[in-house]
Amino acid sequence: MSDAVATSTPPPAGAAKAPELDAAGRPVDWGKVFLGFGGMVIGQFMAMLDIQIVASSLTQIQAGIGATADEISWVQTIYLLAEVVIMPLTAYLTKMWGTRSFYVIAVVGFMITSVAVGLSSSVGMMIFFRAAQGVFAGAMIPADLRHRHDGVPPERRITANVIVGLIVTLAPTVGPTLGGHLTDALSWRWLFFINVPVGLLVVFLVGRYANFDKGDPSLSKGIDWTGLVLMTVFLLAMQYVLEEGSSEGWFDDDLILWLTVLAGFSGVIFIWRQLTYWQPIVSLKPFRDRNFSLGIVMTFVTGVSLFGGTFLMPIFLGNIRGFSSAEVGNTMLVSGLTMFLSAPIAGRVVRMVDARIAMVLGFALTAWGIQLGVRVTDEWGFWEFFTLQVARGLGTMVAMIAAQQMSVSTLPVSMMKDASGLINLIRNVAGAIGLAVLTTILSHQTAVHYADITAAASVANPQSSALYDALVGMMTAGGAPNPEGAAAKAIGGMMHKQAAVLSFGDAFAFLALGCWAAMFLAFFAKPGQPTAGPSGGH
Repeated sequence: MSDAVATSTPPPAGAAKAPELDAAGRPVDWGKVFLGFGGMVIGQFMAMLDIQIVASSLTQIQAGIGATADEISWVQTIYLLAEVVIMPLTAYLTKMWGTRSFYVIAVVGFMITSVAVGLSSSVGMMIFFRAAQGVFAGAMIPADLRHRHDGVPPERRITANVIVGLIVTLAPTVGPTLGGHLTDALSWRWLFFINVPVGLLVVFLVGRYANFDKGDPSLSKGIDWTGLVLMTVFLLAMQYVLEEGSSEGWFDDDLILWLTVLAGFSGVIFIWRQLTYWQPIVSLKPFRDRNFSLGIVMTFVTGVSLFGGTFLMPIFLGNIRGFSSAEVGNTMLVSGLTMFLSAPIAGRVVRMVDARIAMVLGFALTAWGIQLGVRVTDEWGFWEFFTLQVARGLGTMVAMIAAQQMSVSTLPVSMMKDASGLINLIRNVAGAIGLAVLTTILSHQTAVHYADITAAASVANPQSSALYDALVGMMTAGGAPNPEGAAAKAIGGMMHKQAAVLSFGDAFAFLALGCWAAMFLAFFAKPGQPTAGPSGGH
C-alpha cells in the first residue's frame, strides 16, 4: 500500500524533470540532436546551391574548358538528371545503411566529385564528374525529413520545417549572385572547391551527432534491380524531355517524341512493379494517405511557383527592360529577403492555426501576388515588381511550410523516409515541368499576340499610319538610306516587344491559376496531429 501511495505521489516542487527517453530508453540530448540536424541542413543547402551557383559563370566555365554553347548547357542539365534519379532511392538506402552512414558517404562523395569538376580540363570530363556530383547531391537533399519529424522535439518541428523551407527557397535565389562574386574574386573553379571546407563541417556534425537510427543490412538481399532500371529510364527520359523539349519544338523533334513515349511506358511499368514487388525500392504506400497525396500536389504547386517566378522575372528584366546582371540581382533580392525575414512569421502562423487554414492563406496570398503580374507593362521595374515579390515570397513560405506539415501529419513514422524522397522528387520535377510549360507559354503566346497586333496595326488604322509617317520623317531627317524600311523595322520591333510583354502576363496568369487551384484543394485535407503532440515510436 505504501509503495502504491509513494508511486502515485507527485514529485515535490522544484524537483528535476526526468530526462526524455528515446525508443531505446536512452536519455535524449537535444543539443546533439540539433547539431546533427544542423549538419544535414547545411549539407542540403550546399547540394541545392550547386544547382544554380554556376548559372552566372557559365561563360567563364565555357571559355575555361573550351566548350560550345550547347555543350555547356549540359553542365546544368546533367546535374539535375542525376539528382532526380537518386532521390527516390534515398529512402531505401538510408533504411539499409542508416541515415548517418549514408549521409556521410554522400557528403564525402560530393566533396570528391566537386574537386574533380573544378579540376576538369575538357567538357567531357566536366559532364562526367558533374553527373556524379549530382548523384551525391540528390542523396543529400531528402535525408532530413524523418529526422525533422522523429528526431526533433514535437514543439520544434515547425521551426525545423521553417529552416528547411528557407534552404529550399534561398538556395536558388542566392546561388547565381554568390557564384558571380566567387568567380570574380577567385575563379570559376572555386565554385566547386568551396564545397570542400563546408563538406568537412557537415561530415563532422553528421558523423558525430546524427546517430538517431540504425541500418537494416538484410535489405541488401532481394534488391529490385528491374525496378531500379525502369525508374532510371523513366526519370532520365522524362527529365530530358522537360529540359530540352521547348528548345527542340517538342513533338516536332523525333528524339523528344520517342523519349516521351519511353518515359510514359517505363513509368507505368515501374509503378506496377513497385506495387507488386515484395520489396520495392520506392515505396508508394504514403500515397494511400489523403493528406500526403494532397500535400504532394501542393508541394508541386509551390515548386512551380518558386522556380517559375524566379525564372520569369530575370528574363523579363533582362530582355524587356534591358537591366544589367547587377540590376536584375538587386531586383530579385526582394524575394530572397522577404522569404528570409518572413520565415519566423510563417512558422508562427503555421504553429498557431490549423495547417489547412495556413495553406489557404499562403496560397491565396501567393496567387494574389503573382496575379499582379498579369498587368505587367514594358515599364515595370524594381518598384512595380516589389509588391508582387513580397506577396509571393511570404505566401510561398507559409504555403510550403504548411504543406510539408500537413503532408506528414497523418503518416506513421515508418513511412517518413519514403515520404521525404517522394516530396523532394516532386518539388524538383515540378520545377522542371514549370519551366518547360512557362517557356512554351512565352514562345507560343508571343506568336499569338504578335499576330493579333499586326492584324490590328494595318495601313487602314489611322494611329498606325500616323506612327509610320512620323518614323519615316525621323529616319529621313536622320539621313537613313532606306527610311521606309527602317521605319517598318522599328514598328515591327515595337510590336514584337509588346507581344512579348503580353505573353509574360499570360505566364503569370498560369502561375496564379495553379495557386488558386491549390488553395481550393486545401479544404479537402484532414486535420493532422497537433504540433506539440507525441512523435510516435521509431
